[in-house]
Amino acid sequence: MDDEYFGSDEVTRGYEYAKGQYVTLDENDFKKVPVRTGHAIDILCFVEAQEIDPVYYRDSYYLEPEELAAKPFTLLTQALQKTKRYAVAKVTFQRREHLCCLRPLNGILALHTMYYHDEILPWKQLVPPEQAVSSEEMDMASTLVKAMAKEFAPQEYRDEYRVALQGVIEAKIKGEEIKVPKAPKVEVMDLMAALKASVEVATRESAAKEKLRELAATKGQRKK
Repeated sequence: MDDEYFGSDEVTRGYEYAKGQYVTLDENDFKKVPVRTGHAIDILCFVEAQEIDPVYYRDSYYLEPEELAAKPFTLLTQALQKTKRYAVAKVTFQRREHLCCLRPLNGILALHTMYYHDEILPWKQLVPPEQAVSSEEMDMASTLVKAMAKEFAPQEYRDEYRVALQGVIEAKIKGEEIKVPKAPKVEVMDLMAALKASVEVATRESAAKEKLRELAATKGQRKK
């Protein structure tokens, strides 16, 4: 049995309603599921964006209307933009009904699928650590946050693991030896010393970037 493989045409979907007893379902059965959201997005209400905790967000999709729905699509998009609200809705795809929200995004709508409330682990089950923080530590940590503050630029980040994995794949293709990287040595440092060192590095980097911006602006003025 270990060397046997089964194709998708040899697999059927089923539900175990009793021990060892199954009812099978085919594609037509899924199409007959009686939900209103099978062919349309059902808007339930409108909420303020900050009312939705990011922990509920799942996946993101872009929406564009069919030609006949262009007017209502545009109206909804602009109304959400004007009122600064999101639409909470339900939609069915991939054989399940998803809770979701719609938000305006540069003239189109973004749809974010969301977890249902009972799918989220209640945070009250977690116990935060009871650690006293001194005012000096808080001041230093706040200084570090301010020194490293910047506008979010997603294009600056990349999946380092994927890049490294690609390197491993290419090495295997070439028959090269793959060396396991050594795990970094973790040392327990004095918190204040670590914060001070981080602040110094962040401050130097921030000053260097500011100097580069000034030089770039100066060069731009000279060209004019």
